[in-house]
Amino acid sequence: MEINVGDEVRFGKAHPCGGDRWRVLRTGIDIGVKCSTCGRRVMMERAEFERRVKEIVSRGHKSEKG
Repeated sequence: MEINVGDEVRFGKAHPCGGDRWRVLRTGIDIGVKCSTCGRRVMMERAEFERRVKEIVSRGHKSEKG
């Protein structure tokens, strides 16, 4: 799964605050996401992130390396 900083995703279960959209802040072995409703930041392993994502709502900027 290709994930970039700035992407907005939806997980299968809603956050306890009621929000269901998360903005990707950091990519790598771990993925950092921020709840778009309450601002809570969470780090999770890439495998767990990919398992939880149900939909990519919008795409951020694709970073070019090289």
